[in-house]
Amino acid sequence: MAEKSRKEKTLVIVESPAKAKTLKKILGANYEIKASMGHIRDLPKSRIGVDIDEDFKPDYIPVRGKAAVIKELKKKAEGAGRVLLASDPDREGEAIAWHLAHLLSIDPKTPCRIRMFEITAKAVRESVKKPQKIDQDRVDAQQARRILDRLVGYKLSPLLWKKVRSRLTAGRVQSVALRLIVEREREIQQFVSQEYWLLDAIASSQGENRYTLRLEKRDGKNLIIDSISEAEAIEKELRSHPLVVIDFKVKENRRPPLAPFKTSTLQQEASRRLGFSPQRTMRIAQDLYEGIEIPGKGPVGLITYMRTDSLRISDEALDSARVFIGDRYGKEFLPESLNTYAAKGRSQDAHEAIRPTDVLLEPESLKAFLKPEQARLYDMIWRRFVSCQMAPARIARSTIEVGCGSFLLKQSGVTVLFEGWGKVWPLDMKETPVPEAIPGEVLSLEELLKEQRFTQPPTRYSESGLVKALEENGIGRPSTYASIVQTLEDRGYAALNEDRRLEPSDLGLVVSDFLVNHFSDIIQVDFTARMEEELDQVESGTRPWVLVPREFWASFQPRLDEVEQTVEAVNFPKEEPEPIGEDCPECGAPLVRRKGRFGEFIACSAFPKCRYSRPILKSIGVTCPKCGLGQIVRRRSKKGGRTFYGCERYPACDFVSWDAPTGELCEKCKTPLVIRGKGEPFCPSCRPKAPSEKKKPARGK
Repeated sequence: MAEKSRKEKTLVIVESPAKAKTLKKILGANYEIKASMGHIRDLPKSRIGVDIDEDFKPDYIPVRGKAAVIKELKKKAEGAGRVLLASDPDREGEAIAWHLAHLLSIDPKTPCRIRMFEITAKAVRESVKKPQKIDQDRVDAQQARRILDRLVGYKLSPLLWKKVRSRLTAGRVQSVALRLIVEREREIQQFVSQEYWLLDAIASSQGENRYTLRLEKRDGKNLIIDSISEAEAIEKELRSHPLVVIDFKVKENRRPPLAPFKTSTLQQEASRRLGFSPQRTMRIAQDLYEGIEIPGKGPVGLITYMRTDSLRISDEALDSARVFIGDRYGKEFLPESLNTYAAKGRSQDAHEAIRPTDVLLEPESLKAFLKPEQARLYDMIWRRFVSCQMAPARIARSTIEVGCGSFLLKQSGVTVLFEGWGKVWPLDMKETPVPEAIPGEVLSLEELLKEQRFTQPPTRYSESGLVKALEENGIGRPSTYASIVQTLEDRGYAALNEDRRLEPSDLGLVVSDFLVNHFSDIIQVDFTARMEEELDQVESGTRPWVLVPREFWASFQPRLDEVEQTVEAVNFPKEEPEPIGEDCPECGAPLVRRKGRFGEFIACSAFPKCRYSRPILKSIGVTCPKCGLGQIVRRRSKKGGRTFYGCERYPACDFVSWDAPTGELCEKCKTPLVIRGKGEPFCPSCRPKAPSEKKKPARGK
């Protein structure tokens, strides 16, 4: 009987233990859930693993260290009534299911594959009832990508060892991403800043309305003031003429809500609002997708699948959102018809947009069951989804135009007439309303302000900015964005600077220049985007997968041979750690200055035998506002490498802040003023905190 009972059970194989735990509680005793722990079979690491002469036949082997997992899965599969493969619903997940089918002697054409786009009781049970065959086209697309990357990585990397420096790596997509970073750096280096001046007139009406008017035109033409002498001459002329209101108009417009999240926009917004790196965002989102234990509900997948380029939303989710919005905020916050969105450019549209699986699970109700970082990301996803189905905001833009001799001055501002979707998602209004004015009215000039400015070079890419550039250029896919950025940092080709911008290292500059000079036809944006299109064609079943590596190799291999035989080595020297004149307090060996992913640090020269290290503390020239003894220094958090500020006397003084203290005190409450980025100093106590306000960094984190 026991043997018969085991045979009647269904074995479901997922990728991670977290998902296995969630599915076990949903499916119950008749199902046994096991995790493959990711990939179970892959190309070997020690060799290329692709037989080029046999039309790029891959040689897949079990992943090292997975022998015990494979043995257990085989044993469980033999004793099960049926086996269902439930890896993630994307190309990589489809390939994992295909490899599992081969290892477990399952025919991939039989209904053995289930795909869960959200891990809720209803979605899981429905997917189990309707298993499908493995999508071979999707497997082939992933296989073609894997082989392409292997050809580049295992042929181009050894060339870099010979021509540049040992132990370097090159990747098909990472090299193009590095090229974008390097080209932006060269733009910055070659940029010539130009001086210009701004003039603002502070004026008031008889009704005591005050205006800040920006000088914009002279004789009907846009005005650019490029010297102090010209600014002073214009200032003199402005003072000699009256300020007369020419026009005051108010134009009402509707501001539609933002689209729900897809992978790239989730990563960008999480970086901007929460300070999360793309890698961290995807790790947290994976947890929310796989399931969180909610009292009374069991384990619940809180969001839909997070690797997607689609903006589509299911009818059921749309209906639920409209009911929720009407009940919670009122009928006036509902649009007349459903808000629908379409992704720009190429979109596989295989999944929905990223949304909460149940709109009734409000962020506030889940805080007690989520880690702080999970709660913050879920809150952002929930708000974006709800707001995307709300009525447009109504905005009134008011503009005053004032004449002064031959000059025209302007001020614009906005007034929110109806919040609409801004009730849930911030409208980010930065302009203040402009008081009403009467044409022909003469304003009193109170003050003229001159401000010298200089044109600024383009900014370096942030991590999320690079993701945006990759998507806009058709490079990579939702499942690869975070890993592309992470790889560049891990390889030492680029690092985040103090402003959290990606700056290429000297090594990154040399490697990129070498690849661009000798493989410009391959290491380019357009070529890589075309390769992505071809992979999409493989997935759609319109192109045999083997054509992709075959055609790529036909152009790549001759160039590879030519460069190897004719190009001289660059001989980029290996950076030797710089001694600092101190001995290690733990083992007595000399301490040296090293470079890591988050910049320079002090470490023991006996590494890895001795692992002593400490950060290099950079003072910002401000005395600690708490103890008054130490200097405030920049530090890096261990999680994410974010810059924060603390007292150099830690642990004797535990002052810490995400924002840089200025050394001044608030006139009102005497709290130390701080500054964020290039903004103005502000008091953290007097200023109201936004929903996304960051908590203080924890010491040692």
